[in-house]
Amino acid sequence: MPRYLLIKHYRGGPEPHRPVPPMEEWAPEDAEAHTAFLYKFPELLGESGEFVDLQALLPTRTWVRYDGPGAAPVTAEGQGSESGELVAGWCMVDVKSYERALEIAAHLSAAPGPGGEPLYEWIDVREVLPSLTPDT
Repeated sequence: MPRYLLIKHYRGGPEPHRPVPPMEEWAPEDAEAHTAFLYKFPELLGESGEFVDLQALLPTRTWVRYDGPGAAPVTAEGQGSESGELVAGWCMVDVKSYERALEIAAHLSAAPGPGGEPLYEWIDVREVLPSLTPDT
């Protein structure tokens, strides 16, 4: 079965369905409801055997690149990139079809936001290539 990576972005993707402030500006009960939804999400997919993994990421990050033989890695700290994309987290699913991956992504997009209203956030759906690691 194909695997898909469902990627949540911090305010990334096409124009939002509705404006939503950053989570640190939400009422505490709204942030708690959103987090509870995300904790429940793996349980829902686990029942169908489609869940692989789900992780949230902090907004801070380090960019790193190779700088030649014998050189230390070059790093740059920061929250932004030229594209403005910043990954908030991801969910890996193992499903029977692309259409099923889209259904799951739509459900994730409906996570509650301020006032308990669905976020309607864009979810980036990416098919994962078969493993490049040889079986051992």
